[in-house]
Amino acid sequence: MDESAESTREQRKRETARALTDAARRLTVEHGFAGFTVEQLCTEAGVSRRTFFNYFESKENAVFGVTAVDPRQETLERAFVGADGDLLDDFLRLTVDRFALLNPLDDAPAMFTVIEQEPRLLKAAFEQLAKNERRDMDLILERTGDSEGAALQAEVMVHTVGALVRLSMDQLLHHQSTEPFGDLIARRLDTARTVFAQKAD
Repeated sequence: MDESAESTREQRKRETARALTDAARRLTVEHGFAGFTVEQLCTEAGVSRRTFFNYFESKENAVFGVTAVDPRQETLERAFVGADGDLLDDFLRLTVDRFALLNPLDDAPAMFTVIEQEPRLLKAAFEQLAKNERRDMDLILERTGDSEGAALQAEVMVHTVGALVRLSMDQLLHHQSTEPFGDLIARRLDTARTVFAQKAD
């Protein structure tokens, strides 16, 4: 298959996943999360049950838009694992590149509406966040090796950058910042490095 055909195929797959997520969110708002089945969701989106599970592991993941496999994200992650620059800088670059790829700002209003309608989904959202964090820790350990202290370093790095992501997202969503996400988080990381480098008197 040539590159253009592969690109078209991947684009169609992303459109199908998007249609399923949009339908899942609409049905959640209209009927509640327990008020529809995967089969009804598939009918709404015009796909088979088998197709649904090719994209999503669960109904919750469909609502969150978390696909089972995204080749573009996997490409970014493989590039991070194979890079040899400063580990923290490279992890920050992966985080910014993912943000540009997935653009969570576009989904934020819809997700706020869904969670307001179904507060129980908040627990599932935190579980998905924890799963993503564990995935990132594994990526760091794959790159650095699992030497003594490496797991703790990976944990601190992932949770620190995650906190900076949330601060930067808040700046964009609630304070109407026009500064690019990459600049917002890089500036916060520079500040964090300064704070952590300070010695007690």
